[in-house]
Amino acid sequence: MWEKGSRSTILPYFMKHVAVGAGPVLDAGCGDGYASCKLAEHGYQVEGIDIAGEMIRLAHDRVISSSGSVHFQTGDISALPFANDSFSGVLSINVVEFTPSPLQALLELHRVLAPGGILVLGILGPTAGPRAHSYRRLYEETTIQNTMMPWEAKQLASENGFTLLDEEPVYKEGITPDIAGRLSVELREAVSFLTLFALRK
Repeated sequence: MWEKGSRSTILPYFMKHVAVGAGPVLDAGCGDGYASCKLAEHGYQVEGIDIAGEMIRLAHDRVISSSGSVHFQTGDISALPFANDSFSGVLSINVVEFTPSPLQALLELHRVLAPGGILVLGILGPTAGPRAHSYRRLYEETTIQNTMMPWEAKQLASENGFTLLDEEPVYKEGITPDIAGRLSVELREAVSFLTLFALRK
């Protein structure tokens, strides 16, 4: 997905907004470490963190065959084990909406960003298949996903210390550039698989 699929625009988007050499960056919710290792190969100093120990084990296996400066650990993005103002950039893709409190997660990401630092936040759009994980909430069951929409993430961030610099929707097949180009920002978000936001602290 990171090379040719639905995540192929994420790393170029991050690199457009966060300069190599500006300082260490955090991959918050790094999964198996693929994106972290790719960023390290481009010269970034990367910390990767994920709540799933098995994902961190896979990330450690991946880093053995990777070049660059990257370190992984298990941890919760809602209670990060880093000092204030530690990172020049944070990458967090499809993570905040899977936390019990998206607000607390955003506040933690804000806390660890240095002044002027950039958070690249990816939020699942309404057409994303993983949104099905939230359906059982309608039966008052605990689910692993909040149903935060891209516009809600953007507003929540703007009300809690972030300034929106840029946004870029990622579409499923069928939404061509000529179709997307005729839509308002709200409608582009509405048909997105994922929306990327560049947010400055």
